[in-house]
This record gives sequence, C-alpha cells and structure tokens, in this order.
Amino acid sequence: MKDNVFLRGQNVPMTKEPVRLLALERLELASAEHLIDIGAGTGSVALEAALRFPKLQVTAIERNPAALALITENCLRLGCDNVAVMAGTAPLALAAKADAIFIGGSGGQLAELIDWSLARLHPGGRLVLTFILLNNFSEALACLQTREVAEISCEQLQFSTLTPLGSGHYFKPNNPTYLISCYKEGSDV
Repeated sequence: MKDNVFLRGQNVPMTKEPVRLLALERLELASAEHLIDIGAGTGSVALEAALRFPKLQVTAIERNPAALALITENCLRLGCDNVAVMAGTAPLALAAKADAIFIGGSGGQLAELIDWSLARLHPGGRLVLTFILLNNFSEALACLQTREVAEISCEQLQFSTLTPLGSGHYFKPNNPTYLISCYKEGSDV
C-alpha cells in the first residue's frame, strides 16, 4: 500500500512503505492467526497486514492519544474489522498468544518488550523489530543474542525517493532503518 493511503499526523510515526513491505514479508503472516503490533503509530503495519490477510486477528498497541485516534480513523476508512486497537504502554496484560509480533516503537524499554514478546509468541513465531536509532538496534541485537531465538537476521535499509527540484529531479534520501527478525525457539508447556 502506498503511504498516502494512511491518514498522518504530526509527531505520529509511520513505518514507510519500503520498510513495511520487508517487515510484513519477515513476519510470514500467510498462515498466522494473530499478529501483535507494538508501538503501532498510524497503524500502517497492522492495517496493511489486516487487509492482506483478512482472517488474521491483529492487535495494535499504542500509547499516544493522537496516534490512537489516527489508527482508529484509518481502521474505519479502510474497513479493517479484524484489528483491535489497545490503548496502553507495552508490556501490558495480554493473555492471547501470537504467531507474529512487530515492534515499531519501544519507548526505551527494549529488553522488557523483547522478553514480553517472546513470552507471547508461539514456538516458531516471528519477531520483527525496526529502528531508526543505531543504539536501539545494537541494544536489541545484543539482547536477542542472549534469548532463545533462532535465525536472527539484520538489515539496514536505505531508500531514496525521486523528487522534483527546479526543472529537474533528484533522489531525496530517507533516514536509514534497521530491521531485525528472528524465530522464537522452544515449545509451549
């Protein structure tokens, strides 16, 4: 989906289309039943997943009131009946297990969010995280390397968009984004 499909607000982050596409691919949602999106922002990841996979149940967790209003409005505009929007700061009480979890915002609680996410994932479930700050990427990678996860994969994504300038065009660069994905090991007891 193009980024302009989503309503946007000032100071409400959105996972941009190129990053969102790779994140959705890494989440492996074709056979998933439940996705949790932590730090959902505008809801772009949650909503695109919900539209691509209509049988998927999506839980979008967000703490910012302005973002919550945008997610709710985007859900209504796009007809996403399979998205439950939760107001709050993760980690929070949530009994439901998930097949995939996306962390798009951490609020400075990376280790806690990773542990919370792994506790809610079914074995073999996918955890995907994105960052724009290199120190958050490094912290998350170090944390995951001490947890029961498999196949840690990391990418740095750098995209530029063709933009008019005077009588010509140039490629306007976007900030680099770091993406980590892995599988949860173990078994449910």
